Amino acid sequence: MANNILVIRLSSLGDVILTAPVYKNLKAHWPDCRVSVLVKPQFAAALIGNPDIDEIIPFEGLGTALRKIRAGAFTHLLDLHGNLRSFLLRRLSGVAQVSTYRKNALARRLFVFFGWDSPSLQKHTVDRYLEALAPWGVPGSQRWLELGDYGAGESLSAARRVLIIQSAFLGDALLTLPLARELKAILPECRLAVLTLEKTAEVFRGSPWVDEVLIDDKRGAHGGPLGPWRLSRQLKEKDFDLAVIPHRSFRSAWLAWLCGIPRRLGFASSAGRFLLTHQIPFTWLMHDLERNLALLQPLKPGLKARSGRSVYFSKDEAASQALSARLGAAGIGPDETIVGVHPGSAWPTKRWLPERFAELCLRFKAQGRRVVLVGGPQDAALCEEVAGASGALNWAGKTDLRELKALMGRLSLFITNDSGPMHMATASGVKTLAIFGPTTRELGFFPYGPGHRVLESSLACRPCGLHGARSCPERHFLCMRLISAEQVWAAGQEMLQEPAGVS
Repeated sequence: MANNILVIRLSSLGDVILTAPVYKNLKAHWPDCRVSVLVKPQFAAALIGNPDIDEIIPFEGLGTALRKIRAGAFTHLLDLHGNLRSFLLRRLSGVAQVSTYRKNALARRLFVFFGWDSPSLQKHTVDRYLEALAPWGVPGSQRWLELGDYGAGESLSAARRVLIIQSAFLGDALLTLPLARELKAILPECRLAVLTLEKTAEVFRGSPWVDEVLIDDKRGAHGGPLGPWRLSRQLKEKDFDLAVIPHRSFRSAWLAWLCGIPRRLGFASSAGRFLLTHQIPFTWLMHDLERNLALLQPLKPGLKARSGRSVYFSKDEAASQALSARLGAAGIGPDETIVGVHPGSAWPTKRWLPERFAELCLRFKAQGRRVVLVGGPQDAALCEEVAGASGALNWAGKTDLRELKALMGRLSLFITNDSGPMHMATASGVKTLAIFGPTTRELGFFPYGPGHRVLESSLACRPCGLHGARSCPERHFLCMRLISAEQVWAAGQEMLQEPAGVS
């Protein structure tokens, strides 16, 4: 007889969404099991379409819930709520196999009121959920969420004129392109515009999914307290009927509201969420690319991840030919293996040690492989230091985004810090080896897709911020210093020998 499992989670939307890895692990361990979830009615829609859930039971009071549980012939009950109500449900249910997650409510109250820390508070909620599976012998190996693990509830009708607002960093802009691609697939007849910064506009110009690129001049005409008002007057003339806002700043939501766009989709964690008409749940346990795609769930309920989503840069023949000529002039032939290296970052703590990058480049050179250093103008001096010590070709500050995209199509491997070019490489299908220091995979900006790797040190102080910092808060910088050139070299060698798409 297959296991018939009831999961109880009667809390907020965010807590309900974080239960998705539990169902993944249950189905992975017991493929034939049946999984039912008892949840508050207002959050039931978030679980619709989850491939690992067989039944959603809305909670309609203690008595009604008990009758449904007793009639359900459940073999296992997993209490992921841990309060008096769920205690009564599990004690009166008559289910033989019961497990409960450790909420650590007392430790949390002591920390809030008195600042008393506890090791139990260092664990993520998901990890505590998965620990509750251990008594049943279910491994908690899958802790990530993916597109389709939760829904958005209300459905929207089609739109004709759509604006995407994304005025953040290069990496954020790159991870917004798949959003534009999916939006055009859902609404092929719509006119799609993207509002972005001039420095990231090239990401969207020439894209087959973007009809118009609009510039947000934050440091010029659209800066200061009156800048958004001036920009909104220009945007109003476009008569947009839908705004999709992956940027979680107050300014982005406010701008869409100022423009009078009737439907405004953004994340529930946005600083301007009260100005949105539709709030989509936000979770760190999902890659940013898929988080952005989740914004489209009101337009396409049941939206799921699909193969090929990680590669979204097509080949630019003219740029590729120009690149080949430039490489030839630098003495690199068409059949030579090229390794791209990006030693820089806008944040000093995100930069692996330059002398180790130089050692790495020397090893590739001794192997007969060519190394090209890339980066922006701000990385030129750093890359010159690495090039001077290794003989690598230094193109930092000497390529625009179009040329950099063309170069990515020529690389066999890209080694980088956590940065915008990292996302450009993965979007081009290049095997990417990323070195993470102050940031972690859990923030959702790791290399997306198969065939990529992240090297990082396991330290309690990580992550120390969303973007990194000017200096190490702990003053030891162990997150980067503990990653040796030998480790990066060995991982790079393995990746070069792996077939494409193998992780």
